[in-house]
Amino acid sequence: MKILMVSAEVVPFAKTGGLADMVSALAIQLTKMGHDVKIVMPRYYKIDRKKLQQLPGPMAIAAGQIETWSAVYYTNMPGCDNLPVYFIDHEGCFGRDGVYGTKSETDFHDNPYRFAVLCHGAFQLCRKIGWFPDIIHAHDWSTCLAPILLKHVCRYCGFEKTASVLTIHNQGYQGQYGKDTFPALGIDWGLYYGAGLEHQGGINLLQGGVSSADMITTVSPTYAHEIQTMEGGFGMDGLLRVRSDVIKGILNGADVEQWNPAIDKRIPFNYSAKDMSGKAKCKEELQKRMGLEVNPNIPLVGIVTRLVDQKGIAEVFAPTYGSIYQICTDMKVQFAVLGSGERWCENEINTLQSKLGNLRAYIGYDENLSHLIEAGSDFFLMPSRYEPCGLNQIYSMLYGTLPIVRRTGGLADTVDNYNQETGEGTGFLFDQLTPRAVYDTVGWAVWAYYNRPEHIKKMQIEGMGRTFGWDKAAEGYLDVYREALFRGCGIR
Repeated sequence: MKILMVSAEVVPFAKTGGLADMVSALAIQLTKMGHDVKIVMPRYYKIDRKKLQQLPGPMAIAAGQIETWSAVYYTNMPGCDNLPVYFIDHEGCFGRDGVYGTKSETDFHDNPYRFAVLCHGAFQLCRKIGWFPDIIHAHDWSTCLAPILLKHVCRYCGFEKTASVLTIHNQGYQGQYGKDTFPALGIDWGLYYGAGLEHQGGINLLQGGVSSADMITTVSPTYAHEIQTMEGGFGMDGLLRVRSDVIKGILNGADVEQWNPAIDKRIPFNYSAKDMSGKAKCKEELQKRMGLEVNPNIPLVGIVTRLVDQKGIAEVFAPTYGSIYQICTDMKVQFAVLGSGERWCENEINTLQSKLGNLRAYIGYDENLSHLIEAGSDFFLMPSRYEPCGLNQIYSMLYGTLPIVRRTGGLADTVDNYNQETGEGTGFLFDQLTPRAVYDTVGWAVWAYYNRPEHIKKMQIEGMGRTFGWDKAAEGYLDVYREALFRGCGIR
């Protein structure tokens, strides 16, 4: 198949979250399987033109009310020489810091125009290089104009045999803007209603994408069901139920070359399920690095997270409400925290670590430290309000670190709950997101650590033996692509 991935972010060029990892990993796997895959994304100013090649001539793009022009650069995906990545080079749109926004302007006011340039540019790129894909695979709200353009504008202008797939990575982000931004999309006003973009008097890009895509996927099976409920649909559950026949949940894989304790170059000691001695040494290094008491007999809980509401931060860290202070006071346990996000939470974590000798945090992000926390911790806490897929619980199991998670989305699909009678399972799950549930479940894990060490060992070995590669996920996407071609173009 010929597959065009359209995304606002792609590792290693630009990343704000797991979406960027997924796009590159899936594209690489499909390429290895023999498919003709290309990626198109913006050229943000941090992506150095000097390291790229340029396609000859400018490219006209019909976004906005006046035709604009763009250059196109390209390079190969590192480590995959036959996977080209194309960059739409438009300084006015992308020559700035941030993918979607910055701390001072969390959502750029001109995002509808910026991502219209990307989506119109994707079709123009295909025409420019004379390559017409079987599948246009759009990722999240920022590229939802692509399936709209294919269905309503481009399908009979060279893309007759092209179908669209939209992957929803996070239903909580929908691309909602005022009606006055509609002209920036560069499409006829008839599509304001006709493409399903109208929402409460404004526009909703994700809603338009869901209305127009030939097939829709989410990044885990459970999340595919959750977005069709009032709790998980963020106001779009009705539309998603109407389109339920085209929604498929495919669990993300993980980069098992980057996240493998036996070969991980970012941790000081490597180890495997057959020889766990390196994990104990990593725990000692983590305790030293974080300024915790160096003691192999105290259970250590790691947290690597964005400090935002989705991740359940209030139930853990909120003053007078969250459970972390009581956990650290009542239990013989340690916490190593890495994250950044909402200012109140950053401040509260700093306050907590000044009061608690068994909690230490690094506010910000450090890739090496994130690997060390996964390797050196005994448990990993992810109390997410919702979690489309999640990767850290997967990394944790691969590193012999037992996840403590809420039973939602991809967490429910990947972690098996501990059976304290048999010692089976790969982690500890709870259902209701409350401070008490977090307290009790951490307490359950700590109890098992002290009282059922043979069970902890058994669960570690079980988790480390799980397979989370991209080959199975890629096969799932190929099935979706075939169904999209049949639904959108009548091609079997």
